[in-house]
Amino acid sequence: MLVVEQLHPKQHDREGFFCGEPSLDTYLRQQAVQHHRDGISTTRVLVDDANRARILGYYSLSAAQLLLTDLQEADRKRLPNYPVPAIRMGRLAVSAEEQAKGHGDYLLAHAVARCLSLRAQLGVRVLLVDAMHEQAASFYRSYGFRKASANSNTLYLPCLLYTSPSPRD
Repeated sequence: MLVVEQLHPKQHDREGFFCGEPSLDTYLRQQAVQHHRDGISTTRVLVDDANRARILGYYSLSAAQLLLTDLQEADRKRLPNYPVPAIRMGRLAVSAEEQAKGHGDYLLAHAVARCLSLRAQLGVRVLLVDAMHEQAASFYRSYGFRKASANSNTLYLPCLLYTSPSPRD
């Protein structure tokens, strides 16, 4: 059974992770734990319950903001004229051995679910991603991400715009 859990440096084999993109491999090995410790981002890893040390994929999330003018015009309605609160998925990677098995889709869905959960507790309006290349941008666009106006590599998920949090108190 696949499980997404917080990265634990003593439990998860970061050195054994290779996705084919050196910057993503390096981030997991050298910066993810430090960024978590310093309050910069958090990293979740996808593992198989049978071997929790082996990382199949991962994503990282951090707080962010997007200028109102970077949203597409239709998404700006009824928003105040200041930066839009956001969550940035800084990285999403799947091990080279595990690619084309739907793990990227699964990790993205997990990240979106976490963002929606956080939205109930903290003001957040969009999920941002910075696509490394056109293939990554195409992947995100297939899930409804839209291009931010200022930077063609930055995309945002507008579904957080339209999802109303459910009161729980």
